[in-house]
Amino acid sequence: PRTAVLKLQPSLYHPNCGPRSAVLKLQPPVVQEHTIGRAGGVLKIVREHYLRDDICCGSEVCKERKDEAPVLQEDACIESNLCSYPHYLIPDTNVIDILEDPLIRNVIILQTVLQEVRHRSAPAYKRIKDAIHEKEKHFYTFTNEHHRETFIEREPGESANDRNDRAIRVAAKWYADHLAKKTNGGSLKVVLLTDDRANKEKAEQYGLIVYRCEEYIKSLIGNPELVDRLALQPDDQNEITGSKLLFPEHLPLSRIQSGIKNGVLLQGTFHANRDNYLEGTVFINREGEDINEVLLQGLQNLNRAVHQDVVAVELFPKERWVAPSSVVLQDDSPNDEDSEEDETENKRVVKSENVLKPTGRVVGIIKRNWRPYCGMLSQSMIKEATRHLFTPADRRIPRIRIETRQAANLAGQRIMVAIDGWPKNSRYPNGHFVKNLGTAGDKDTETEVLLLEHDVPHLPFSPAVLSFLPKMPWSITEEDLKVRADLRHLGVCSVDPPGCTDIDDALHCRELENGNLEVGVHIADVSHFIRPGNALDQEAASRGTTVYLCGKRIDMVPELLSSNLCSLRSNVERLAFSCIWEMNHNAEIIKTHFTKSVINSKASLTYAEAQMRIDDTTMNDDITKSLRGLNRLAKILKGRRTEKGALTLSSPEVRFHMDSETHDPIDLQTKELKETNSMVEEFMLLANISVAQKIYDEFSECALLRKHPSPPPSNYDILIKAAKSRDLNIHIDSAKALADSLNNATVENFPYFNTLLRILATLCMMQAVYFCSGMDSDFHHYGLASPIYTHFTSPIRRASVAFHTQLFFKNKGIINEEGFILFVRKNAIIILIPKFGMEGAVFFDNKDKPSPHLIFDSEGPTLKVEEHTFRMFDKVKVTISLDASNIQHQRIRMALIEPVIPGVSVPVPESEPEAKKPKLDC
Repeated sequence: PRTAVLKLQPSLYHPNCGPRSAVLKLQPPVVQEHTIGRAGGVLKIVREHYLRDDICCGSEVCKERKDEAPVLQEDACIESNLCSYPHYLIPDTNVIDILEDPLIRNVIILQTVLQEVRHRSAPAYKRIKDAIHEKEKHFYTFTNEHHRETFIEREPGESANDRNDRAIRVAAKWYADHLAKKTNGGSLKVVLLTDDRANKEKAEQYGLIVYRCEEYIKSLIGNPELVDRLALQPDDQNEITGSKLLFPEHLPLSRIQSGIKNGVLLQGTFHANRDNYLEGTVFINREGEDINEVLLQGLQNLNRAVHQDVVAVELFPKERWVAPSSVVLQDDSPNDEDSEEDETENKRVVKSENVLKPTGRVVGIIKRNWRPYCGMLSQSMIKEATRHLFTPADRRIPRIRIETRQAANLAGQRIMVAIDGWPKNSRYPNGHFVKNLGTAGDKDTETEVLLLEHDVPHLPFSPAVLSFLPKMPWSITEEDLKVRADLRHLGVCSVDPPGCTDIDDALHCRELENGNLEVGVHIADVSHFIRPGNALDQEAASRGTTVYLCGKRIDMVPELLSSNLCSLRSNVERLAFSCIWEMNHNAEIIKTHFTKSVINSKASLTYAEAQMRIDDTTMNDDITKSLRGLNRLAKILKGRRTEKGALTLSSPEVRFHMDSETHDPIDLQTKELKETNSMVEEFMLLANISVAQKIYDEFSECALLRKHPSPPPSNYDILIKAAKSRDLNIHIDSAKALADSLNNATVENFPYFNTLLRILATLCMMQAVYFCSGMDSDFHHYGLASPIYTHFTSPIRRASVAFHTQLFFKNKGIINEEGFILFVRKNAIIILIPKFGMEGAVFFDNKDKPSPHLIFDSEGPTLKVEEHTFRMFDKVKVTISLDASNIQHQRIRMALIEPVIPGVSVPVPESEPEAKKPKLDC
């Protein structure tokens, strides 16, 4: 035993705790030895597990730790018919879904439970942490795994799950005895909630007060709706499913593991098709496999896999390989029946040798990646029914069958539902109601859904996080200047979109005495304000990046940093991290220097303002000269990257003009990119490449890098076909060959053709990924034609464009616009509207009226509708309107005007003039 004086930081779980000092007596550790066999001998792993005897119980009735504010309250207990006495709740891992309800308070979250939840589901773990931060709920985290009287070791032959259940019972027993002592045998109790039958029986034998979650929840006074949040237990599933087997049995994990080991089975991540619920792809996780993706078609072959599950697949023989379906299925009907027509249509595949994909079926689930899903309830047609189908907002997720007694109140509401299981005799998975998010169509509700569906942390920063912010007023100290390069004299400026307040990068360019140029990229030094491991650092790591919505921003760090101290605003001194090059006038790097710095930006410009300075020959101040130098060098750098094979792709981006009062979009248009956009981009890319090489040189085994894998040749099939339709060839042997092909792909009297081709090429690309240098040998970034890359500058995420596009068209009626066919499907054409940078579909099959005669040719691809043939990149004219008939999936509808096809084309409405232009409030 020994003594240590530790400076304790505020608890991550208790925002009311401030920094404090404590003298701790460290007891001898529990030594845990594990022996595992390996090639060439035996490896013994020894771990020391330190225990303490001074961990606070968190209750206000306990006075042992006066330096820590109590969390659990004696007089804030839940009213229950079962437990009429004051009590605290101790839930086990299986009953966490009810904890978010405002009624549930005075809960002890055991460390064992928290660790199990974290292992099972990251979103569930995050929701529990959020609940712990809510002071009014009185949730307390008890570190039972480090308490001398509650820690237990795993017994020989005992499973990890059984050991954890026993640890929960031991901790509950300790609490019961501890509170009895502190209240002199008083009425304050602890109640263990568990849905594990064996755990409940053993807890009762242990003398604990223990209830199943359902019986406890039903006993609560004043909140019967909480019953809907109970997870459906396996014993209850037969009550709401038929006896007919709809899916094959999943293989046990032992057979899956041996099958993967001997190569009979493949392991991968399942991705559902957004446009076709009867189809999906499994991307194989292991490197070195000859096959990197497997196509699945039909419900039985999908076999209850849900988007992003890790699955085991059995590959079909080559004679059963097929092409992806060209049908776009709209599974909008709210009924509970299988769509036999969709299943039949989906199987009509064209067996063309150059598009066949490896095909297989799911034989087992390795890991479920379920999370709570946002969506809406489809009420049963039977009056007084409690069984309903929930339709997720994400089309890749299947409908979920739930039981609820408040369907009438949830009509028209966005709600959150969790999946409990998917029996082999059920068409849909079973689940339970979690949370009501608000009225569908409401801007705040839809924004909340968007953030939840993309797993964007967006709650206000907790007091624990805010406690680590610097005290104001803040200023740069002499100590700061001693360890930093003083660059305040340089003509640094920033160039950003209009209205930007979180300015995280700035640039400068000046001529040196030796005739060369000095160019600098300066990034706000956030690390000065965030120390490793504290609550602010952990929250920033959890958020990962700033997320930009239309008219709203979800900051990675609190506003004091993002828009003030770490924003490189003009005419204020700021701390930065600078990447500085000495270049010749041909943009060739002579040397590179990295330094922490102090800067004072001389101007905060928009792209348009910077472009105006460059173009205005009467302006010759230092900032304008700097911009001209940067712009000239950027053109050289871009040309050099292009020569090496860097791809110049295209994707339509839109900008919304918002009403200043309602914040609704009143106009949208594609973004106009200027030379200054490219200028900033080039130097950010160069900084990222230079920093990537530096950190790899210094930390060869643990540098965080970013790579862009080259796409498999099959990804380019549609691009090659599109070019061939105009008698052009696309070469894909290398990024350079592809770039040259795109540069040469022009069609006379069709200037937009090359842009369309580049948009299509973008869709062929793979996703770029972060990786650790010591775990991979291929660093190449395909799109940038760079051997190494990382993110020194800030990555960002954007969302909510689709929702704001719907808002824009909501009150516009019908608008007529020209567009181009981007894709041709069996039953539809996908159209791009350049003016708005948006896509939409014109469907030719209609269940309500006779469909026209359709002939689809996958080789073209072309679609013949009656006597007219559609092919990719054809110009068409359509009407655009918002279809709000399905409030769950409101969508932009397009109907064909030109070419005129009898029975298909719609007449132009006489009452609707061409695209009324709103007055802009800029």
